[in-house]
Amino acid sequence: MAREFQRGHKAKVSDLTAGTDLYVGVQIAGPGLTFDISCFGLDANEQLSDDRYFVFFNQPKSPEESIQLLGAQAGDTESFRVTLDRVPASIHKLSFTATIDGAGQMSQIGPGHIRIVAGGEEVVRYAFTGAEFTTERAVMLGDFYLKDVWRFAAVGQGFDGGLDALLKNFGGEVAEEEQPQQQAPAAGAPGFAPPPQAAAPAPSFGAPAPAPQAPAPAPSFGAPAPAPAPAAPQPPQYPQPAAPAPVHAAPTMAAPLAPAAPAPYGQPPQQPSYGQVPGQYPGQVPPPAPAPGGYGQQPSYGQVPGQMPGYAPQAAAPAAGLAAALQPYKEAPTGSRWTPQNQQLMRVDLSMGGQAVLARQGSMVLYQGKVDFSYKGAGFAGRIVGNATGQEMQLMRCTGRGQVFLAENGAHLHAIELQGDAICVSAENVLAFDESLQHEVRRIEGHGIPGGALFTMQFQGTGTVIVKTHGVPVVLPVTPTTFADSNAIVAWSAASQVILSSQVRLRRNAYPGHSGETVNLQFRGAPGNFIVVQPYEV
Repeated sequence: MAREFQRGHKAKVSDLTAGTDLYVGVQIAGPGLTFDISCFGLDANEQLSDDRYFVFFNQPKSPEESIQLLGAQAGDTESFRVTLDRVPASIHKLSFTATIDGAGQMSQIGPGHIRIVAGGEEVVRYAFTGAEFTTERAVMLGDFYLKDVWRFAAVGQGFDGGLDALLKNFGGEVAEEEQPQQQAPAAGAPGFAPPPQAAAPAPSFGAPAPAPQAPAPAPSFGAPAPAPAPAAPQPPQYPQPAAPAPVHAAPTMAAPLAPAAPAPYGQPPQQPSYGQVPGQYPGQVPPPAPAPGGYGQQPSYGQVPGQMPGYAPQAAAPAAGLAAALQPYKEAPTGSRWTPQNQQLMRVDLSMGGQAVLARQGSMVLYQGKVDFSYKGAGFAGRIVGNATGQEMQLMRCTGRGQVFLAENGAHLHAIELQGDAICVSAENVLAFDESLQHEVRRIEGHGIPGGALFTMQFQGTGTVIVKTHGVPVVLPVTPTTFADSNAIVAWSAASQVILSSQVRLRRNAYPGHSGETVNLQFRGAPGNFIVVQPYEV
């Protein structure tokens, strides 16, 4: 039986199926709308560093054929074959996207889905509707991403700018090119030649056999696009029809922008300026200076406020030096709900996941977009328990569609993703967590610990908790001889058994030369349990 995912849900592929040869089907439709459905193969920085891994209707497979476009079948608007064990090591994420070709908005679509089929059986489905979107013209539907092992995430993240915004988000440069006019196709003829796989029967590795369907109406892509020659060095082209029918003016990807990080969600992407930082894509031609008020007038690093866009100063060295100096501090790439900007700063994208975030009051240092902050009370019973156990958390609730940056006193921050499992963390070490997580006070068995640290917080469910530490922590496996200082312990796996261990004898404190190590925590548990200790005693 297929697992039903909601936006933001994640799971290991091995928990869904033992196979690695998968069928990915996308169903999306809307009245009068035409869609381009693609797959982006991204590197470890979530950038399209190799445009051969941009798989779409004009480039239907990757070089080693680990990603193949199959066409419409089995009730899906578009489908792919993904062989995970053949994906090269340089590719860390496969992002499946849908963009509107022409006018329209994602709010106009009907019920749709992205699904995974393995061995002829559907194992997971993420369903969506137009009610989840507004003015977006492109959407990231789902991702396979490599984090120790391959995992799948239901994303549902939209972009107002369509395919243009997607390419820029993934580090590609978009150039509009004039195409020679071609004769419009005859009535009833398909507008492009589907890949050979589309005409073949449903693959035995994934999709069920498709039911006979009536011939699809002619798409509005224009004249048939020739299949790309294997040795052709130029990127794929989008033909443009001469008829007054809807024109497919999809942009052509010229080259990846390796040095530049993508712009945050909801903001215009930064354009390369004249005199670009050394290290830009070899042979890349800088774009011409736009007219006042035109597209792409974001000032680059080093540009004087008020200076005309595209103006190149006589001495380019200072601008390049300033850009190089600021490069290490640029915002980290987007694409995930929780993204560390550095060791002490964490960003959460509220528009991904569709759920609120609970954060420690006063931990917000910056936010972008429409974000609402409200007080999150623990209730009368919660305050009583918090005061009695020392595990009280003063929280604020963050909702909306934007990005919130969190930090506290320069503490090191660590995102711990839970997928149905549990972890114990002292309330003092918690900065923020997804509201979907269940949290409760848990008692540590034994006799008193100085400072009232008899209790801890337990977090369980599916979501992320942000843990803060003083310095860089160390993670150790639990063994029968594992002891930790109660003032240095940060967190431990909830399945571990914790016992108080005291080496203090009667009136030992009164003698000179006392070690000061009075109470320790002893941990026991099966292999796989762990503890986290910081180089600091609270």
